[in-house]
Amino acid sequence: MEANMPFWQRLLITVVVMLASSLILGAIWRALFIIGIPTYLAGIVGGLAALPVWEFLKRIKPRKN
Repeated sequence: MEANMPFWQRLLITVVVMLASSLILGAIWRALFIIGIPTYLAGIVGGLAALPVWEFLKRIKPRKN
């Protein structure tokens, strides 16, 4: 049985995806509405982006050398 991707790697990639999705949505929001995005909305978007990424990364197996 092969081990899944280590926890710290999954966590790091998930946090990067959360931050990137929140920043991208914030830029789009600012371009459309000229004001900043509400923080709760940015948090919701980041969290919803993190869920499928986390599940996907749990299924990735490390490469054998």
